[in-house]
Amino acid sequence: MSARNPGTELDLGWISRVQVNQPAVIRHAEQIQTRRTVKKVWQAAWLLRAVTCIDLTTLSGDDTPSNIQRLCYKAKHPIREDLLKAMDMHDKGITTGAVCVYPARVADAVKALKSAGCNIPVASVATGFPAAQTPLKTRLDEIKIAVEDGAREIDVVINRSLVLTGQWEGLYEEIRQFREACGDAHMKTILGTGELGSLTNVYKASMIAMMAGSDFIKTSTGKEAVNATLPVGIVMVRAIRDFYWKTGKKIGFKPAGGIRSAKDALTWLVLMKEELGDEWLKPDLFRLGASTLLSDIERQVYHHVTGRYAAYHDLPMA
Repeated sequence: MSARNPGTELDLGWISRVQVNQPAVIRHAEQIQTRRTVKKVWQAAWLLRAVTCIDLTTLSGDDTPSNIQRLCYKAKHPIREDLLKAMDMHDKGITTGAVCVYPARVADAVKALKSAGCNIPVASVATGFPAAQTPLKTRLDEIKIAVEDGAREIDVVINRSLVLTGQWEGLYEEIRQFREACGDAHMKTILGTGELGSLTNVYKASMIAMMAGSDFIKTSTGKEAVNATLPVGIVMVRAIRDFYWKTGKKIGFKPAGGIRSAKDALTWLVLMKEELGDEWLKPDLFRLGASTLLSDIERQVYHHVTGRYAAYHDLPMA
């Protein structure tokens, strides 16, 4: 991960002046989606880069230690070894960016990754995920427990009612407390953009989160009716760019929820390259939150190497 974001003082003047031109944002999103994408060997290279930026995630009620162990093995070996050898990429240390689990499963993930002999970080959702409707003390305790169990990244989720009612000082103070509870762990702040009401609110919440010390801003929990969309992504990465121009601090971005295909991953990579540049195409500043995306990327890599598509049972999770 990049250096921690110390945050800044709350600038309500900046927040009050914000207006987002929604029709222009939507037009730009449509242009990105209809543009020709990378092909052949370049596509394969971009897909391998996408793999290194995935937070391989399981957030299910039936998660067990054995499920977590299989997930961690897949995080260390995301693409079949014979496919990587065919591309001369078998010795490049390709792994996913992190493994993301519930706080109760952090210890299992840390143990599994240690047994596998790899240094992939464990990320944990916290703070009353996904709705953030538990008492603040409980949310703060949840962060501390996940960190104590070995989580090196914490995905916190904001109380969306603070945005919808314009309580920007309250949102700032809440996220500052989250950051303090994270200690040395990096903090990704989930905005739940599908429930914020407008793109202007998305920008304002993004800026408040960065002012309060977020190391990443993240679109969604994956549990909302609407999750990561390109218009939202455009607004958030432009907020990141504005914050960088004002403070010199580079904040990461993580779209999550509904990103299932290799084509989706390429679209998000194109957005990052066009809006923020090559520096934001690395896992220390860009992550993809996904649980099923890796399977489709591996299938596309298989096609690149062999010229045909694999059946899904040819590419098992572990």
